[in-house]
Amino acid sequence: MGSDGKKVVATNRQARREFEILDSVEAGLVLQGSEVKSLRNAKAQIAEAYARIHDGEIWLNSFHVSKYQHSGSSFSHDPDRPKKMLLHKKEIKKLQSQIDQKGLTLIPLSVYFRNGRAKVELALARRKNLIDKRRTIIQREADREAEKAVKYSGRDLS
Repeated sequence: MGSDGKKVVATNRQARREFEILDSVEAGLVLQGSEVKSLRNAKAQIAEAYARIHDGEIWLNSFHVSKYQHSGSSFSHDPDRPKKMLLHKKEIKKLQSQIDQKGLTLIPLSVYFRNGRAKVELALARRKNLIDKRRTIIQREADREAEKAVKYSGRDLS
């Protein structure tokens, strides 16, 4: 757990590879009791998840939260049900206008608990094309080479 009371439960590692992240916002999650228990046990997958704005509300779709193992069948939840996210109306309207104007997408970057409350880091993103992905890989390799050169430049190899 971090110094700010943040315990990361799941991260979307593909997101930064597949998308160019333009902005991010923290949103609360509306969950059922068994979903919270499963999340606390890190039983969630967000790799395929995405967010949609519908009727002024924002929903997280394809976010899989496994059923809680220790509960009876009468109290378990649907693992793939859409989950409502909590944001101010002003923030939702701002996101909606950016999606409409620029053709952007809302994707979750991570799910975590902050001070006991489930939160989602939601990113406003644009899908990278193949050329952008290659450029990112080339830049990362160049940065690694530069770090190696700096690291070994101060050593005397004689």
